[in-house]
Amino acid sequence: MFTILENINIDWMGNRRWFIGISVLLMLAGLGSAIVRQATGRQAFNLGVDFKGGTVVTARFKQRPTDEAIRAALNEKGVRDAVVQSVTDNPDTVLIKVPLEEGRDGRSQVRDALNTFGAEAAATNELQNDPNASYKIVGTEAVGAIAGAQLRNKAIAVTLAALVGILLYIALRFEWTYGAAAVIAVFHDVLVTLGFFSIFQWEISLTVIAALLTLVGFSVNDTIVVFDRIRENRKLHRRDSLYKITNDAINQTLSRTVITNGLVFLSVLALVLFGGDVLRAFSLALFIGVIFGTYSSIAIASPIMVWWEQRLEAANRQATLEFNKPLKGGVRAPAKASSRRAGAKL
Repeated sequence: MFTILENINIDWMGNRRWFIGISVLLMLAGLGSAIVRQATGRQAFNLGVDFKGGTVVTARFKQRPTDEAIRAALNEKGVRDAVVQSVTDNPDTVLIKVPLEEGRDGRSQVRDALNTFGAEAAATNELQNDPNASYKIVGTEAVGAIAGAQLRNKAIAVTLAALVGILLYIALRFEWTYGAAAVIAVFHDVLVTLGFFSIFQWEISLTVIAALLTLVGFSVNDTIVVFDRIRENRKLHRRDSLYKITNDAINQTLSRTVITNGLVFLSVLALVLFGGDVLRAFSLALFIGVIFGTYSSIAIASPIMVWWEQRLEAANRQATLEFNKPLKGGVRAPAKASSRRAGAKL
């Protein structure tokens, strides 16, 4: 296999407190941003039309303006946070998503903005048959606040279900301690990414939820690679400590991590730079997720697993000592119920 890093000997576990400290600070920053915004009467997250409701207007043009020009016209008419999206199979058509605002008609707002490009075709006429018209609104859909709340709840449920499925899979594939560590690492990735969205008020839409679910799979895949090497090393080097085995496993898979995740990172970076406003939130979620998904596989999941395993081994040794400790009468002292269970588990 092609490698770019050989004979790496970095003490990752020795720096685990720094790594976990950085993660805690990032999560607290995101949590603090959400709490402050909510306490001051603002929304913790900038939810898109999909979640807080709004109007989706489909407009067709004779000579379609650029997305930037349409967005600028909407801003001049007081329409903020509008999403302008092209229709791939019809280059003359555009979807305009306007957030729900009390007392304002989304369709009328969009019409006022589009009138700056020319007159609208009459409802009874086709666009091409009206020589004085520049565009025509061919469809309007409204997303109510209740429907948006249902979508939000379903998105949260889907994300939690994915985490539970990951926990069960890794618990069966490895050990439950491995599964718990992987789920904590993935949960960390999602929280850090959402923290950035709260701090910078990037819009959260259904595409961002899709990016978060993609991030969950990406992060777990990277973690499983490291965990699988740890399991192999524990069989091959039974006398080595779990601390050393974990360090060796991370270093041995580091070349694969850099090559694979580096290519993903470059692809996502291209989306961030050249994907445009429509894909901006999606690409930013993936961009942050790829960075911290790679980081958490090394700096979060492995240290948590080692810490948990060491605590269980210590509990097992204590249970064995209590079980073998004789009483004054020469009778062996019975182990506590919890200690017997710990010993049986390990």
